[in-house]
Amino acid sequence: MRPAAFAACVVILAGCSSGDQMDLQAWMGEQAKTMRGSVKPLPEIRPFPVVSYEGGTGDDPFRMGRMDVERRAASTGLRPDMDRRKEPLEAYPLESLSMVGVLIQGRNSHALIAAGKSLHQVKVGNHMGQDFGVVTKISENEVTLKELVEDVHGDWVERTSTLTLQERQEAGK
Repeated sequence: MRPAAFAACVVILAGCSSGDQMDLQAWMGEQAKTMRGSVKPLPEIRPFPVVSYEGGTGDDPFRMGRMDVERRAASTGLRPDMDRRKEPLEAYPLESLSMVGVLIQGRNSHALIAAGKSLHQVKVGNHMGQDFGVVTKISENEVTLKELVEDVHGDWVERTSTLTLQERQEAGK
């Protein structure tokens, strides 16, 4: 910074601390004499009524077995294999996948599944969807899956889902 500019800044800042602030301080002192603070009293705290638990005949909400979902799921026999290596189509929800074609060669059938911008080939036994879905049947116009989903009690139940062939509409219609 140039010495002349620095000197100008010092002069301007010195002018800001003039005696005009004495009037301001006197006015603030007068106003402070007339101000009085007031604090409202705290509201009365009313005690809540005590309600005793009389549900001895019903399900105990504090029972440890109620929270042990893993043990309950093991008792039904159905449960997904969590140690199995995930296949690429298991990263997508089933609603976002669409069947766009089928390849049939002799007894072997493969479905063409579109996932985003990718096209995947699946056969019976492959996994897809986020609910542990296994392809059980491939026909000319649909793929049938068996999924394992958890119910409200923590048990694993089977659910059947299908993906139907998405036929292209002609551009002129």
